Amino acid sequence: MTVAMLATTGSLGIWQVQRLHWKTELLREIDRGEAAPAIPLPVDPAPFTKVRVSGSLRQDLQALYGIEVRSTTAGPSMGAYLLSPLERDGFDPVIVNRGWVPLDGPRPSGTVDATIEGYVRAPEKPVRFGAADDPPARRFYALDPAPIAASLGLSRAAPFTLVALGAAAPGIYPEPATALPRPSNNHLSYAITWFGLAASLLVIFAIYARRALRPGKPRP
Repeated sequence: MTVAMLATTGSLGIWQVQRLHWKTELLREIDRGEAAPAIPLPVDPAPFTKVRVSGSLRQDLQALYGIEVRSTTAGPSMGAYLLSPLERDGFDPVIVNRGWVPLDGPRPSGTVDATIEGYVRAPEKPVRFGAADDPPARRFYALDPAPIAASLGLSRAAPFTLVALGAAAPGIYPEPATALPRPSNNHLSYAITWFGLAASLLVIFAIYARRALRPGKPRP
């Protein structure tokens, strides 16, 4: 039993160390992307690259992504992120996450020429026990451009999304992102916890073995 528990806690600690290295490199990648100036959108951009792209923003084609409560001038409001395709000459449309909008508020409409500056997001996988996408209603909880484009009636879309960056103004929607996201990195504390449990298990077993093997004492 001790060997099995030691193997479990040790392997979980090693896994957390691996996750720590992965998350640290991811955060460095995000820092590099945020510090760099926006570049013209390449054909195959790396995630978190800051880019700039021009085209026709189809505000008549809209979908919503996620769910989030924010404070507004009217008080707390339920909202989501507004998605629209940006059509480009000679290239597949790009699904643009334009920012947060209240669910019960007005939304922009029509087609406008626009230049979007933002960062690239790789496709997301649906969360196993999360909310399910509703393509007919154009409500999504995974930022995957292929099904989003299909729900908007587009046959093709770029294999990434573009999250718009800008200055948020109170009462003006959508509210774009103001910085690149930075996920929490708690894996070092998780690794210390698992290795600490493994060390505690060894100490307990050593105490047990010392008592069990003491001369003159019957073994259990």
